[in-house]
Parts: sequence; structure tokens; C-alpha cells
Amino acid sequence: MNKSLKYLAILALIPLFTAGLASNYFTEADAATKSQGSEAAGRVGINSFGSANNGIVCGDVLCKDYPGGKAGWEADQGKSKTTVIPQSTEKTTTTPKADTTKTDVTEKDPDSVLRLSRANVPAEIPMHKGFYNGGEVYYIITDSSDAMHADTISKKQGWKVELAPILAKAPAAALSKTYMFVNGVSGDGVHGFQGEVFTSTPSQPDVYSALTSHVHVTWNDGKQPKVLDSEAKILTAVKNGDVTLTEVSVVLNMPQIVWPDGQMTVKEDKTLTDETPYGGGQVLDIDKKNKTVTFIAHRGWGPDGRTIYYIVTDATPSDPAGMMGVVSAPTSASLIANAAAVDLYQFKNGLKGTGPMGFQPGIAAGAPGDANYSPMWRIFMIGWNDPSSAQLLETIDDMNAYKKAGLIDIGIARPMDSDHIVNCPFIDPFQ
Repeated sequence: MNKSLKYLAILALIPLFTAGLASNYFTEADAATKSQGSEAAGRVGINSFGSANNGIVCGDVLCKDYPGGKAGWEADQGKSKTTVIPQSTEKTTTTPKADTTKTDVTEKDPDSVLRLSRANVPAEIPMHKGFYNGGEVYYIITDSSDAMHADTISKKQGWKVELAPILAKAPAAALSKTYMFVNGVSGDGVHGFQGEVFTSTPSQPDVYSALTSHVHVTWNDGKQPKVLDSEAKILTAVKNGDVTLTEVSVVLNMPQIVWPDGQMTVKEDKTLTDETPYGGGQVLDIDKKNKTVTFIAHRGWGPDGRTIYYIVTDATPSDPAGMMGVVSAPTSASLIANAAAVDLYQFKNGLKGTGPMGFQPGIAAGAPGDANYSPMWRIFMIGWNDPSSAQLLETIDDMNAYKKAGLIDIGIARPMDSDHIVNCPFIDPFQ
């Protein structure tokens, strides 16, 4: 069995991939649901249909876990088959802004289909150019723990940086150091001078993080400024009395798109529909000349039912990150029990729809403008005890009420039996 098939099941507990559910990664509550089985779409019944079905996906599950195996699944498709109407694949710069006051929903019997319009849309984001060890780095800035930096950077790049105050609570193990210049040579840096200097890139996964702590670099009076493109050169300049370093208590989310010996995966099939799979990359285009990157923005719900869109830049553990085509960031695992990460709930069964696993879209516990908003998400899975009676859940209150009533189970996702954190900045793709 090749590596791609081997990890297809693992990715099912990842909220950002539309694959089958892998039995060895279920929570105890999931296992109880699995043993009961279901006659509804999205069921996961225990069976023994043989090795011929191993690694083969039947709709939302592995064929080995579908009653009757592949033949049973194909027979069921002939009884009740639904079609999700795709959105227009034509990219436009005049797309109307999303209506956050109502949900565009279509339900269809007998399979109970929930279809959100514009479930996947292109989002063009400005890049900045910095340095690592003498080489060029292209990166984006999506979130700031500090309101002043969020406002300053938003105005400079002409694209909104979201305020995420709780990022300030991130532990040192989840941060990488970045140097910012506050005077000297004019350039593309946050403060209008030379580009930032990074101390790591995704090529150093054990220390890389898109979340960055900052040190301001100030050229001393009487010194001749020049571009310093590495940490080593900055530290030499400090030793020579040319510059002064000042630590700053701000955390920015600065995912790297291109670095000296690599870049994020660009998706081969750039046609977007409401059913575009999450695998194979999250980036549609990287334009270093014009310094822009185009991500796929995915639609979901905020805690109160408002419409949100998010992009995916990096994740841990490594295999799910690789299958999604995003950067592997093991340092993010240190956020699993930290207040800088927020809970995001995805559905593994119930109403079929445009969510990451083929069911209804997920619900986030925070959104831009909320005091608890963060781009760093701790993933939980929601499963209906009786998928045939599933209803649309749009808010955290809905979810809590149905859990209290015993209608759904909620368990933390642990693909590869590892702590799972995904960097999913919430953005406005229509700005």
C-alpha cells in the first residue's frame, strides 16, 4: 500500500480533509457510536469484509467499514443519490461581500443535504519580503496580539490584520524570533525599513513557527545603516556598537510562503467548486513579482452563527500537514492546552454538506472581533449518535444543547495519536 493510501484514513479526524474515518483514531465515544452502526448516510458499522476493501474509500468512510463493503456502498448509491451544485469557477474581483446575517441553505430528502454557496473562494493576500541567513523569505501577516501593530500593518499593506489579543499568551516554545528594523535603510519591513530577519524557516521544522516574537533593531546615531540579512550580521552589528536591540511584547502570525530552499505547495487543480477537496495544497498562486499569494478560503460558522472564512497555512502533526499541502509546524503542539489556541468543532457524520469531511460546516468558538479570537485552532470532532436524525447546528449554544441532551458526542481529534493544532487565520476574502 503506498503512503498516500496509508494515511488517507488518518486524515479523516483532521477537520481539513474529506477522507474516510480511521477506526484506530476514534475517541471512546466514537467507538461506541461505531459499534451501534446506522442505516443513515455517514454510518460507520463494524464489519469484516476482508482485505480487498482495505485503504479504499466508499463515500465518507473506508469500504472495509461500510456494511457490505464496496459492493454494498455502490448498491446504496443507486437507491438514493444526491448532487451538490458547484459554484461558478470563474475568478472575479467584483464578488459581492458575504452576507453574514443569514445562511444560504438547501435541504433535500432523502439524504438531508446542506449546501452553502461559495464554500471555497480565492483570497489574494499581500506578501512581504524578508531574510533568513542571507536568503529571501516571502511571508504574509494575518494576525496581531497588539492593536497598534494590527492597525499599522493593515494600513501599510492595504489588507486587514485581525486583532488576536490571546496570542500574547502563547508560550515561548510556540514562538520563533523575528528582528524588525525601526530605522535605517528604507524597505518592505513592517515599520517601513528593511525587511524582517527570521531566525528559522519551515526547513527547520523543530524550531519554526509562524507565530513570532519580536526584537526591534535600531541603528545608533552616527552609524551608517546598511541591509543586515541574517541574525549573525545583526549580532555582529550589536557587538560593534552599530545597533541596539529591544525586545517587544507583541506576537504576530507571519506564515512563510517562500523561503530559501522551499515554498508552500501550489494546488495543481485550481478550479474551485463547493466540493473542492482539502488535500493537495491550500495555495492557488504565488506571485513574487507583485508580492501576492492566493489561498483557498473555506466557509464556516462563528460561535453565534455568523459567516466566517479561513485559510490554512500550517499544522501539526507532520503527516496531516503534508497531505493538506501546508507547512509542518511541530512547535504548535505546545498550544494544545494553552489559552492562545481556541476550539474548532467539525462534523464527522449527520447532514451531508460542504464541510471539510463531507458533512455540515464546522463551528468555531471564536471569530474576528471576539476577545477570544485566535488563528490557532484546537480541533474537536462532533458525531451524531443517530445520524439519521441529525439537524443543522449553527452556533456553540446549539452544539452545547444537543450535547447536554445526549444527541451528539464531542471528542478531541488526535490524528497519529498526536496533539493536533491547525493555523487557520480567519479572513475576509472579499476585501
